[in-house]
Amino acid sequence: MTFTEILEYNFLEVGGYSLNLLKISSAILVLVGAKILLIIIDRTFLERFFRKRNVDIGRKYATRTILKYIVYTAALIWAIQLIGIHLSVFWGGAAALLVGVGLGLQQTFNDLISGIILLSEATVEVGDIVSVDGVIGTVRDIGIRTSKVETLDDISIIIPNSKLVVDQVVNWSHKDSPNRFQVAVGVAYGSDVQLVTSLLLQAARSHQDVLAFPEPKVQFKDFGASSLDFVLHYYSHNFIGSEFVKSDLRYEIVELFEKNNISIPFPQRDVWIRSEQNK
Repeated sequence: MTFTEILEYNFLEVGGYSLNLLKISSAILVLVGAKILLIIIDRTFLERFFRKRNVDIGRKYATRTILKYIVYTAALIWAIQLIGIHLSVFWGGAAALLVGVGLGLQQTFNDLISGIILLSEATVEVGDIVSVDGVIGTVRDIGIRTSKVETLDDISIIIPNSKLVVDQVVNWSHKDSPNRFQVAVGVAYGSDVQLVTSLLLQAARSHQDVLAFPEPKVQFKDFGASSLDFVLHYYSHNFIGSEFVKSDLRYEIVELFEKNNISIPFPQRDVWIRSEQNK
């Protein structure tokens, strides 16, 4: 047998359908060609366009992902046709199948549509810092059904895309202005409140991640049960490391208070003992 005869030899025949190496090879070439086409488009056109327009990383990812889905979907449909499967028959069977399992796949379809919305509207992008369901983290990947969020503890969480579209999501990366943070501290009654205010501001101004403008401020919060309560408000661009910045400030506050004889009191509670004689 010649090489052409080997390629055209039908090793599978079912009814009017036949399958040979030529059809399989053609389908594989289409899929490989789609991959090569994406690489050429990305390196030749997209990268130049992104650089010229100064597109951010989130928009780049969304554009590449949408293009990838379009090209691969078209290539897959073409490959299916090349191996001799008529799409009319395929869709007819698929429609009958979806009627049976449609209710069970409602959430999956919801996540798929949400993924398309995320990639097209770019309300949440790769690299954004988000807060969803009490979890704060950086978006590392947006897929067609789920997204990957890396928390402050370097733990990767897989979140259905519908949560990022339907639920209330705080996107900290959508604002250009810095974020405001607070450090609360209580001092003993009788302390010099002006000195306390000055020391708190000194601690804030000594940290490299605390912005000079907007300037930090001190709030005399309340007369507590056992302390005078103050809150140090400051602004910073370092959202991911905000807890470590607060920790550094607390270390500095304790050191400054000790040097200036400002005490941080223990919680106190008065206990009255009623004896039988006082009845």
